[in-house]
Amino acid sequence: MSGPLTGFKVIELAGIGPAPMCAMMLSDMGAEVVRIDRLKDAGLGISMPKQFNFLGRGRKSIAVDLKNPAGIETVLKLIDNADAVLEGFRPGVMERLGLGPDVCLARNPKLVFGRVTGWGQEGPLSQSAGHDLNYIALTGALHAIGRNDNEPPAPPLNLVGDFGGGTMFILTGILAALLEVKKSGKGQVVDAGMVDGALSLMTSMYGMHASGGFKDVRGSNILDSGSHFYNTYETKDGRYISIGSIETKFYAQLLEKLDIAPDSLPPQMDKASWPEMKEKLKQIFLTKSRDEWCAIMENTDICYAPVLTLEEAPDYPHNKERGAFVDVEGMMHPAPAPRFSATPSSIKGPTPKTGIHTEEVLQDWGISDAEINALKEGGAIRS
Repeated sequence: MSGPLTGFKVIELAGIGPAPMCAMMLSDMGAEVVRIDRLKDAGLGISMPKQFNFLGRGRKSIAVDLKNPAGIETVLKLIDNADAVLEGFRPGVMERLGLGPDVCLARNPKLVFGRVTGWGQEGPLSQSAGHDLNYIALTGALHAIGRNDNEPPAPPLNLVGDFGGGTMFILTGILAALLEVKKSGKGQVVDAGMVDGALSLMTSMYGMHASGGFKDVRGSNILDSGSHFYNTYETKDGRYISIGSIETKFYAQLLEKLDIAPDSLPPQMDKASWPEMKEKLKQIFLTKSRDEWCAIMENTDICYAPVLTLEEAPDYPHNKERGAFVDVEGMMHPAPAPRFSATPSSIKGPTPKTGIHTEEVLQDWGISDAEINALKEGGAIRS
């Protein structure tokens, strides 16, 4: 197995959401990721067998009792030899366990200590439970997502908070901190709060809002379904297509393919005409099936794509040609991203069973067989 992070060692202590996805990406990029699991598998908190937890792929699992002092010392010995720690607990949990950043950095000054939470490490809400939807609610992002102000905001899956504001920012932070270690030899703490990350993702929206170009009213702007030329439409067969013809030259191609004379329409950016134009395009797109529209509009500069279901996406020709999905023991996983020319990423395997690698990891990381046997007898680990 190769990848740009081959040779790096990462300890993961996390539950669900952004931290596991970050660990998955680090593993895909070649890092050896060891996940510290509980002695008794606590599951995902949702009704899904572990083999379908794709975010858990590609790392090794050791089962450790974190309430046992010997278990904590075992984790610290692993951290002594790690490049990074990744944790997704509520603020203060790692400190109470005796695994806080002060302790870990004192033992391993080059360590990158990555922490990802919803609200951040401090602040009035930092100790409150929350989920992706709650975090993006504080940023303006959730309010802006939806077709109109007469309906509640639409939850955008957990892509904006968990994976956009969480995973991508803790991953970026860890990689940047590893580069700093290479320069200075000093590790540091990376604090990635999903509220902070989602706010950062909203930077351009706040800029447009400040200029008056983005109204605080759902469904009234170019990018939020307010316009007719950046929208989704139902087709004759009950499927959907997407149109993103923002630029003038792309909009001209859209009108050409729809056989609409430009001089018969109001100007593209005349917002007052957008509701009427959306209805006009709605009726046109209902006259043909999705595949018929694909035959007309694909491979043009209209900015067009069919709206695929999860079942359809793996078989779409573009995705197949690029190898966008990978078969892992009979299940189709999205392929690692981004792509590297010299050190390609790869999936190292499915989500492991809890504790299956306990003895292997401890031996590989320098813990003797005698110590391992003592840990097992004392109930600090399970293999």
